Amino acid sequence: MKVVLLCGGTGKRMFPIGEDKFLLDFLGKPLLQHQIEMAQEAEIDRFVIIGNLANIGQIKEVTQRVSGAEFEFALQQKPLGIADALKSATPFLNEQIVVVNPNDIFSISGYKQIIREAGQATSLMLGYRVKDYFPGGYLEVDTGGNLKHIVEKPKPGEEPSDLVNILVHLHREPKRLLEYIDTVETARDDVYESALDNMVRDGYKIRVIPHHDSWAPIKYPWHILKAMKYFLDRAESHISCTAHISEKATIEGKVILCDNVRVLENAVIRGPAYAGPNTVIGNNALVRDYSHIGANSVIGYSTEIKHSYIGNNCWFHANYIGDSIIADDCSFGSGAVTANFRLDEKGIFIRIGSTKIDTGSDKLGAIVGQGCRIGINASLMPGVRIGANSFVGPGVCLNRDLQANKMIIVKQQYQTLESIAKLTQRKRQEQLDKLMK
Repeated sequence: MKVVLLCGGTGKRMFPIGEDKFLLDFLGKPLLQHQIEMAQEAEIDRFVIIGNLANIGQIKEVTQRVSGAEFEFALQQKPLGIADALKSATPFLNEQIVVVNPNDIFSISGYKQIIREAGQATSLMLGYRVKDYFPGGYLEVDTGGNLKHIVEKPKPGEEPSDLVNILVHLHREPKRLLEYIDTVETARDDVYESALDNMVRDGYKIRVIPHHDSWAPIKYPWHILKAMKYFLDRAESHISCTAHISEKATIEGKVILCDNVRVLENAVIRGPAYAGPNTVIGNNALVRDYSHIGANSVIGYSTEIKHSYIGNNCWFHANYIGDSIIADDCSFGSGAVTANFRLDEKGIFIRIGSTKIDTGSDKLGAIVGQGCRIGINASLMPGVRIGANSFVGPGVCLNRDLQANKMIIVKQQYQTLESIAKLTQRKRQEQLDKLMK
């Protein structure tokens, strides 16, 4: 059996995060490495990884960190969906395969469920019951739990069930699946799903297995916060022997401090929290409530980080960063803050293309792309996105998205007058005398 990891697509909905989702770092490892190691725990150690021209080199670098596994690589020339990805890997699909979207985080029980029941159908797939609308494929099943139909991205209110398709699919006859893929005629991006529907129509049994454990898909950038929580919840406390913690610092709860982390006087870390190698938590800083800080970052004096994902090489000084996602190589000037709660207490929506998307939360701060600089006393309003390599000038109150490679500043006008004020030290001395009594 092989696991086929689909890494050839592009994250069209992830602006301003430019990194491929499966390359995002959690607890010091790319998500792709976590996925590979979980499959190994389920006793699958052979992999087909389908990448694209831009990321295949990085994918191979990740696989070099993993021992005890065999890898085959295929190249998808264009991001044309699951079916095209599988066709690009045809020479390697000569036995049972488990097709996995590496951007979906699920528990190991998902592998164990479909492997345990592999002999009961031509294909098996995981389904997850949702309470609220999810922008994905929905599954219609019969009373025996077998697939009847896949409805890809129905409109809210038109879902055929509450069962969402998780892309963890076992195919016992991948060659047969490829034959059906070749015969599909559709103008939509649903060739793979249509092929499965056609197999059901022709009498092939596809079993849907409800997955009751954790599932954290990354479709939009704010989903990074849920993925972060997933990994922090499952991690164990660990403080490296090379970390230096001041006797005057406070460490509470589940905290992971990597090599050479420094926690200075009067800093407070309340877990769950993670700090990567060589990061400094400065004087009077507060890190709390599910915060994940990358390597070589400085959480400077009097900064508060709350429930946020911070990349590598980021610098802060006297800032508030709440419910935010900050990519690598960003810096915040003194007094710059992220607002994470609307004054009217309503939910936070973000526009993706022409569609206004409900983030499902009333607390969401800024989402800042790689290499951004935020000036002193700047304010970033809830849900604002800032494209990579952009500058937000001092004193700006940013209430709309800023595209990549842009600079936004406040245009000020000054009037210079002669000073007529006559000041003495008497008032100050009177106040000082009162304080000294």
